[in-house]
Amino acid sequence: MSLFTFFNRKGSAPAARERLQILLAHERVHIGGQSDLVTILREEILAVVAKHVTIDPEKVSVTMERGDNVSTLEVDIEIPLHAEKKVEKKAA
Repeated sequence: MSLFTFFNRKGSAPAARERLQILLAHERVHIGGQSDLVTILREEILAVVAKHVTIDPEKVSVTMERGDNVSTLEVDIEIPLHAEKKVEKKAA
């Protein structure tokens, strides 16, 4: 590793922040904040899907079930047969 590449390295802060957020969200589920996590996940999943297809937010269901060793996240999204696709323009 040269001196120039050392100072040009990208930091690992974003990856660490994301891991910490996942860990905190998982811990909140143990404490009883499961509904908060499900609400956040529902909003984020809805935003991602809505970028590509027009959907009715009332037709989205997100549930989380906790077992002894595993958590299950179930997402049901009703997409109409003739859903309007959204086209994104890519920057050149």
